[in-house]
Amino acid sequence: MTSIVIPAHNEGQVIGRLLDALLTGSDPGEVDIVVVCNGCTDDTAQVAALRGPAVRVLESPVPSKHAALRLGDEHARGFPRLYVDADVVLAGPDVRKLTAPLASAPDGGPADGPAVLATAPERELPMDGCAWRVRAYYRVWQQLPSVREGLFGRGVIAVSAAGYARLAALPPLMADDLAASLAFAPHERLVVRTALVRVLPPRTWADLIRRRIRAATSTTQLEQHQREAAGPDGAEQPAPSARTGKADLVALLRARPGLLPAMAVFLAAAVVARRKSRKAVSSQDFGTWLRDESSRQA
Repeated sequence: MTSIVIPAHNEGQVIGRLLDALLTGSDPGEVDIVVVCNGCTDDTAQVAALRGPAVRVLESPVPSKHAALRLGDEHARGFPRLYVDADVVLAGPDVRKLTAPLASAPDGGPADGPAVLATAPERELPMDGCAWRVRAYYRVWQQLPSVREGLFGRGVIAVSAAGYARLAALPPLMADDLAASLAFAPHERLVVRTALVRVLPPRTWADLIRRRIRAATSTTQLEQHQREAAGPDGAEQPAPSARTGKADLVALLRARPGLLPAMAVFLAAAVVARRKSRKAVSSQDFGTWLRDESSRQA
């Protein structure tokens, strides 16, 4: 049985659409869905419970995504296992496409052949209603190699039993999806292009900047953790990174010179976000979650 763990903090506006999509096209007993309402002050739990016995709802007073994921793991029943953000939309048939490459042997180990330990779907970013600068930003962002090949920024990751063991060893980090993606070597992870997740982008420039500040802050935290884990000899073997380098942008512009105006917007967002993240980084504040509300509005 495939288990799906959904951490949800005040997601009453959107949790219903995700659960309806997951249950559509799923056979009875095919998926085990666990919604972990962490520190909710809205009707997230009630909305989720309305979806019937196929959805189990847990409530925790702690508003922590990492704690919610671990609580969900304690109650999840099977593998492969999916971790899904409450504000995306993923359909039942796409769950099957994500779990197919994760076939495991009866003992829980990988099947014969190359071991794919983690998968994620292709992302759909509907831009209707988004400000022009937001659309320009994502025209560039979606073309970056690390964004196209990494498992992060999709709101969904599926793992085998062996892949779960890799994730369970990760510390609590803001950039949990980036850390999860980097925990697997390129041959161990797979973006399943035939599976699709709908990720709602921010609609306003201000909300985009809030997301980018959070990304810049959380990436810095991840890099600090990598340096500490590597120890004094870690410089000899650089840790994997998903940061966008100048070479990536130059190569993209050479291939698609028409992106120049959008590139200017992309760089402006990066500069503003990095500058505004300095306060949080300097105070080591890696717990304040700047949330984009515009993507959660009807």
